[in-house]
Amino acid sequence: MDAPFSSIYDLSRLSDAGAEVTLAPNAEQRAQLAEFADVQAIEQFEARVILHRHSASRFALDATLKADVVQKCVVTLEPVRSHVDLAISRALHLTKFAASARISEHELAPGTDEGPEEIQDTHYDIAAPVLEEFVLAIDPYPRAPGVIYEPPTEEEPAKSPFAALKSLKGPA
Repeated sequence: MDAPFSSIYDLSRLSDAGAEVTLAPNAEQRAQLAEFADVQAIEQFEARVILHRHSASRFALDATLKADVVQKCVVTLEPVRSHVDLAISRALHLTKFAASARISEHELAPGTDEGPEEIQDTHYDIAAPVLEEFVLAIDPYPRAPGVIYEPPTEEEPAKSPFAALKSLKGPA
């Protein structure tokens, strides 16, 4: 499924001062985002994206995201509301300059083994990393407050599949 919205920014036009962009999808886009994220509804979604240029081929994206999500409880199927509050950072490296630019150790994010995200073009969708991190931050198994899952009790012990085969064979 394609992303419900995008926001293309031309990084080649980014000044030394950087830029700030706000992503605030309208109600229709939030409904599409809810379907994309496999949740019931997204009541609020706003991301503040700050872009910086380090060189002609190196950029930084820092974003904060606040969203209110409605999901179904995995036990009762009742609506469960949750709040997502994220800080997102990405180092971006334009690959057409890769032969002439070297990546130093200080460009790696602390505590990660990943290097910068390689991009092919200066026209970069700044909504993509925000949506990716948002979907990953959503609780995959939401539960209503106080709900505890109790597995069904088996009244009859399960039969071994081999016992079932033996009963088909008949007396030996």
